[in-house]
Amino acid sequence: MIEAMAVPAGPIWLCSGLGAVLGAMVGSFLGAVVVRLPAGRSIVNGRSACDSCGRVLAPIDLVPVLSYLALRGRCRTCRAPIDPWQFACEAGGAIIGAVPWLVAGSILHAAAAMLMGWVLLLLAVLDLRHFWLPHRVIAVLAGMAGLFAGVRSWEAGWNGAVLVPAIAGGMIGFAILWTVRIVYRRSRGRDGMGAADPLLLGAIGLWIGPLGVIEVLLGASILGIAAALALLLTARKVAADTPLPLGTLLAAAAWPLFLAQGFG
Repeated sequence: MIEAMAVPAGPIWLCSGLGAVLGAMVGSFLGAVVVRLPAGRSIVNGRSACDSCGRVLAPIDLVPVLSYLALRGRCRTCRAPIDPWQFACEAGGAIIGAVPWLVAGSILHAAAAMLMGWVLLLLAVLDLRHFWLPHRVIAVLAGMAGLFAGVRSWEAGWNGAVLVPAIAGGMIGFAILWTVRIVYRRSRGRDGMGAADPLLLGAIGLWIGPLGVIEVLLGASILGIAAALALLLTARKVAADTPLPLGTLLAAAAWPLFLAQGFG
């Protein structure tokens, strides 16, 4: 069984290193998506170019992480700053690719954590930068959860012990935030939460189950309080209606939880 196959002890550092390289490459692609998707540009067509001078980037400029560090975050030609989120996506993707092989209990868990983490990274950055959670990206996250749930259910002989918690987690995650959103809108006369946030928690619930949903909400709340305190410490004004990227907070809480506990 795939899930029962433990991560090989011998080449664990090799797996982690290869995962980091693959993750950096995925992160490089995600960095381009973060820029192109909100602008309505194709994420598959067109060569990479400097956003300031328009120069088509050479292969030496596109080595994930290393090129950014070598160029000190600036275009080789015009010296304009390179979007720091490109580096953040590359470094984050590398970490997500490397860490699961060091801590996951099985090959299936490690592979799932990588895929889940990369999609959550994209959603977290998009929400942090644009307060936008694309439904199609959330659908990818949910589809992956359904695929892994199907594989695990097949391994368990289709006895429902896998599918039921996954479906329950998805439904509960969506229902909690959807209820909060509706109650807030009716009591305050305005939206206090985006329509995509309940969908995101529902997709996360498919991975981590009902209990995991509660733990993610608690973790996201703690992160939100920490973010508000950080804003106060930097002399930023924080009011009751100061927007916080809930999707980013949910993603930041969900991935470590899944890494530590596995499927719900």
